[in-house]
Amino acid sequence: MKNIIIVFAGFLLVFTSCKRDEYYKDGGKAKADYPGDMLQYLQDKAVPFDTIAQIVKLAGMEDTFRKTDFTFFAPDDDVIKRTIGNNKTDGSLNKFLFDAGRDTVKKLSDIDSAIWKKYLQRYMFKGINRLKDYPQIDLTLQNQYPGALYYSYSGDLMNIGVIYGDANNVKYIGPRTLVIGFINDINNAENAVFRTLISSSDIKPKNGVVHTLQYNGAYFGFNPSDFYEEIYFAGLHPSN
Repeated sequence: MKNIIIVFAGFLLVFTSCKRDEYYKDGGKAKADYPGDMLQYLQDKAVPFDTIAQIVKLAGMEDTFRKTDFTFFAPDDDVIKRTIGNNKTDGSLNKFLFDAGRDTVKKLSDIDSAIWKKYLQRYMFKGINRLKDYPQIDLTLQNQYPGALYYSYSGDLMNIGVIYGDANNVKYIGPRTLVIGFINDINNAENAVFRTLISSSDIKPKNGVVHTLQYNGAYFGFNPSDFYEEIYFAGLHPSN
């Protein structure tokens, strides 16, 4: 009887495997290479980068995103939506302007192109840097694993590093995640603020590398106060 059960179990395993093969295909590893330039990548990935692609054009940086090799820590469209908001959205640009008695933003083109360019450049870095090119950072042991400091295209200082996760209660052998933080005070560079993890890294268009910022309720430009105040003093280009 035992032998019969074993044979039957083997037959059942073969049968179910054959059934699975009818619809199951191993797609292999996801490809990090993208066959177009960086702007094409953003446009092709309309979700979540359609608005970011618009800002690239408003900032007059199309040639850079098409022809220059650089590393881009890409914020998604939700960051822009949350940053602009409306006059009832707490923490948003439009609430800030409304409370100050100023006109609010109705179209992205209401904001001066130089401002878009400046704050977009906070996410851009010279060279092509993949995850493996950044040093380790441990946010609980920064004196030992501090990551490294990098100047963005805008001239702002950022702290970037790779968090080494734990696995099976063993430190630093688990998954690895990029993190970027804004240095608000150059004299206190270890205390980066507005830190953001990377949800996907090492996407490789023909020019440069894209690291996608993880959704975390962040605002455009890392520090929203800088962005809001500059728009306040520069004023808006009224929409038609």
